[in-house]
Parts: sequence; structure tokens; C-alpha cells
Amino acid sequence: MRLFAVRTIDPPMLDGGRMAAMACDLDPASASAMSPSPSPSPPTAAPLVQAPVRLRAWVRGNEIALVGLAAVTGCVGGLVVVAMSGASQFLREILYRLPAGQRLSSLTDLPTDGLMGAPFLAPALGGAILGLLLLIATRGRGKAKRAVVDPIEANALHGGRMSLRGSLDVAAQNVISNGCGASVGLEAGYTQVASGIASRLGIAFEMRRSDLRTLVGCGSAAAIAAAFGSPLTGAFYAFELIIGTYTIATLAPVVVAALCGSLVARALAPQPALVDVGALALAKNTTLGAGDTLPCLALGLVCAGLAVLLMRGVTLVEQGFRASRLPAPLRPVLGGLCVGGLALGTTPQVLSAGHGALHITLAPEAAAGLGALAGLIVAKAAASAMSIGSGFRGGLFFASLFLGALVGRLFAGLAPMIWPGFDGFGLAPVGYAVIGMSAFAVAIVGGPLTMTFLALEMTGSFPVTGLVLASVIASSLTVRKTFGYSFATWRFHLRGESIRSAHDVGWMRSLTVGRMMRKDIRPVPLDTPMATFLRAHPLGSPSRVVVVDAHDRYAGIVLVPEAHARAAENGGETPHLADVVRYPGSFLLADMTVKQAAEAFDEAESEELAVLSDRQSRRVIGLLTESHTLKRYSEELDRQRRAMLGEAA
Repeated sequence: MRLFAVRTIDPPMLDGGRMAAMACDLDPASASAMSPSPSPSPPTAAPLVQAPVRLRAWVRGNEIALVGLAAVTGCVGGLVVVAMSGASQFLREILYRLPAGQRLSSLTDLPTDGLMGAPFLAPALGGAILGLLLLIATRGRGKAKRAVVDPIEANALHGGRMSLRGSLDVAAQNVISNGCGASVGLEAGYTQVASGIASRLGIAFEMRRSDLRTLVGCGSAAAIAAAFGSPLTGAFYAFELIIGTYTIATLAPVVVAALCGSLVARALAPQPALVDVGALALAKNTTLGAGDTLPCLALGLVCAGLAVLLMRGVTLVEQGFRASRLPAPLRPVLGGLCVGGLALGTTPQVLSAGHGALHITLAPEAAAGLGALAGLIVAKAAASAMSIGSGFRGGLFFASLFLGALVGRLFAGLAPMIWPGFDGFGLAPVGYAVIGMSAFAVAIVGGPLTMTFLALEMTGSFPVTGLVLASVIASSLTVRKTFGYSFATWRFHLRGESIRSAHDVGWMRSLTVGRMMRKDIRPVPLDTPMATFLRAHPLGSPSRVVVVDAHDRYAGIVLVPEAHARAAENGGETPHLADVVRYPGSFLLADMTVKQAAEAFDEAESEELAVLSDRQSRRVIGLLTESHTLKRYSEELDRQRRAMLGEAA
């Protein structure tokens, strides 16, 4: 038996015997506001390599084995990060004629000898390659190609099952996008591949659903830990964003994976992931006090508002490209031209993820004017929106860190002009940059503790980390209450999905009416004489009988006690069943989820409904009671609770 959980998610409550809330983190309003697109399906094919039976049994029954697999996953995740970052840097050095190891976004001007003297065309070249890959993929698999499941969606809906081939495709596109200079980060590709490999490893060992979800979280933890050189950041990224909760059962494997990923990356990567902020002066010559929380809270609110604008901006750009009717393979080319032109007209700091530019922003000698900072914020946000909106692969993780640092610097410069006594606070401009970096990133990515631990591991300062936590909470709470989504879950919402986190709600979708219904029913023709019906269904027999019309189409349900009562009132002369038929327009479909079934019972105010094959033929295939629906839901909810606690056998 696994150990108990330190914190769990409260289950949905039942109100008066009916389900008032049937899903964790589901948004019924958004689901009903638009017709949901078919969600990507998990891979169903058998794994390429399957572990031996005895080894599978040992892994499934031994918690130490899960930790061992997590360590392997962590090492693989570290290798993935090193390989992808190295490949991307190689592309940048080729396209822009950079010296070995130089960051593209650290340049003050674009080199004149890159890409035949026109390096600003490099993003467009990368867009053309992406368009070609899209054409090949569309031609090879047809227009019905399914979207690739990312780690959050895999854990929320598919029990951790991911496509390894699809993940590798995403990683390759991410490397091309970042390597050509598009304003996207590699973190999405890191976590996609590492989690995809972890998922395939878990499938090979036929791991239980809860353990497979944990292993997918281990892959993401290793990737983020390796990317930033921060094991705690990677671990809490997995807890908050990929697994959806923290338990003692998941602590050991996730932390081990994060440590292994970070160690492998440090051993192999030639460059540190981030600047050593701990060596910088984050505070003035005064001790940080409780009063310093006030400007940090204000900065958190500012970052939240700007982050929401950025997420909506990406959506507007995507809608603009779709409205232009430009073929999808050509959109990255146009987007690349826009990003390259923006870099040529402003600064190369808008290119790629922004590692080099972040080093410049956090340097104590950085002396950019307020106008230059504001212009760079607008330019970087526009480049990111244009890159993702036009079809480049990648995410906003690192871009949000860079933008947050810029916002923090700008805040530190503007606040003294409008806030009397602001100079009396203890933080230095670099300190506000760190605060803004975390607050902006949590608004985009989510994960308050993830960003707090990132600041702690970057700075090594507990007083500054306390201020970061206050700012992060303000930013996260503001975005959650006003916008409701992080960038990843916002894109799920636009696609028609209603998930808001990685909490496992896939089991609820798989618990369908077709799995719960009774199939041994014999519908009665509607034109059956009442006397015949009453003889065949005396009092004490099943109380509800489904009736069909002359074409075997569902006509409703007859309550046997009500039919006997009506017959007695009329002296037994009632000739047909039509007078006592109820619920002719209320029914269930086999593919309805348990949540939809409960809503149908509430709407019909019936304790039992017929199950039809489809709305057109109205052929009766089963019968389902509300009591059985509630019972099955409660059983599955309890099973999921025990699995989350690590108590599943």
C-alpha cells in the first residue's frame, strides 16, 4: 500500500442525491458555448518493445521500481534537453554566422554576413521548412490528421498515454522554429519529448494509470530541471502542471527524475541555463522588510494584466491568419518575414527564446532608457504572438521570463515618478526584474510554486523569494479570477476542450452510458392493448417499460403502477398505452458521459431513461437508472481517490 497524501483535491459534491458537480476543473459554460472538436486520441497500437512478463510484474508491484524508472526517465530527459538545445544553437550559428556559443538575442545588431547578407530572412526560411513538413505530413496522413497530445492533456484525458512519433515531430519542428530565430522557446519541445519517452516506457511495462501519469510527470520534471538547472523548479512544474497534485507517493519519483535530468544537463551542457542572479545586488543597502511586499503586489497585478493581453494577442494573430485564407504551409513564411523585419527594425533581442537578452536585462550595468524598455516589451510580445500565431512550434515559457524581467525593470524606473516614497523600498532594479520575471511567467505558464522555486534557485535569497511568492500569488489569483486560464489551457479552450489543468478527468469521459446501461430489455409496441399490457406486467414486476412505435422507434416509457391506476380509474377500458406514456423526448445516447447522463436525469426529472443508438433512428439499445449512474460514479471517484493516494492495489 502506498503512503498517504499530504494534499488532495476535494471531490465533486453530490447535492440532494443528484450530482451538482461531476468533474474536477471542467468548465460547462465553455463546453456548451461552442461545439467541441474531437479531442486527440491516445495511441492504441502496441508498444514497439514490451518488457518481459516477470519484469513488468515486478515494476507494477514495487514502488522502488517506479523510482528506478523515474531515474532512467530523468537521465533521458537531460539528454533530450542537451541534444535539442545543441541542435538549435547549431542552426543559429549557421544561419546567423554566430561565434560558437554566442546567444542570438544577445546581439546588438544583426550580422551582415549571415544567410547571404540578409539574416533577417532566416525566420522566413525556417517557416518555409515548417510549411514543407506540414505538406508532407498532410499528404502522408490525410486531412484528418489528429493533433499531438501534450503532457497536460495526456494526463488529464488519456491516463498518460502519448504518441512518441508525434512528440518527436513536435520536437523537430520546435528546434527548427527556435533555431531559425522565431520568438518561441524550446521548453514545450523538451517536455513533449521527455514525457513522450516516459509514456512509451510506462506503456512497455503496462503500468497502472496513476503510475503512468506519474512517469509522464517525471519526464516533464526532468526536462524543466535540465533546461533551467533547477531541480526544485522541475519537480514542482510536474506537480502543479503535469500531474495536477502533490502526494507522498509521487514525491520520490518526480524529485529523482528532476535531479537526474539536472545533473545530466550540467555534465554535458557547455553553457549555464540562466545567469547567476545570486551574485547580483538584488537589494539596496537596507534590509528587506514587510513594507517591500506592497510594490511587489502592485508589480504582480501589472504583470497579470499584460500577460492576459499577450495571450489574447496570440489568439488574435491566429484568427487573423485564418481569416486571410492563406494556406497553412505559407503562414509560417509570412510570420517569419514579420519577425525578421521586426528584428531588423528594432533589435535582435526579439529573436529566439531570449536567453542572451535576459542576461543583458538582469545585468546590473544595464542602462536602457524607459522608452527603450517599453519598446522592447512591445516588440518582443509582438514577435512572440506573430511566431506562435503564424504556426511556428514552441511555447511562451522563456519569453514570459524575459518579458517579466523587462516589465520589472520598467516598473522600477516608472514607479518613483508616480509613487511618492517609492525610493524608500529596499529592492534594487535587478530585484524588481526577478519579481516581474516570476509574476509574468506564472500568469502565462501557471504554477505559483514552480516560479517561486525558480526564483529561489536563481537568487539563493530567501527574503527575495518571500517577495516573489507574494507577487506570484497576486498575479496568479488575478489571472485565474479574471481570465481563468494559463496559456496552455487557454488554447485547449479555444479548441473546444473544457479542461483547465492536468487533473485526471479522462476516466469520467470513458465512463459512458454504453458501459453502464442494461441491455436485456424488451420494448413493447405502443399499439399494444392496455389489457394485454397489464396482464404481461402485473404489479410487482419491473416498474418501467420502454415502448416503441410501429417503426421500432422510441416512443417513451410507461410506469407500470401508473398504468394499473389509470386502468382502474377508467374501468379497464383504456384501449392504448399512449395516454400513459411519459418521457417521449427524454433519452440517453450510448456515448454520453456520466456527467451528461446525470444532467439528462435532472432535466427529465426521471429515475430511469432509455438509451438510444442515435437521434435519427431512435432505436432502443438499453436502459439506465439514475441510482446506478450515481453508484458507478461514486465507485470510480473512490477508485481515483485511492489511486491518487497511492492505495490502489
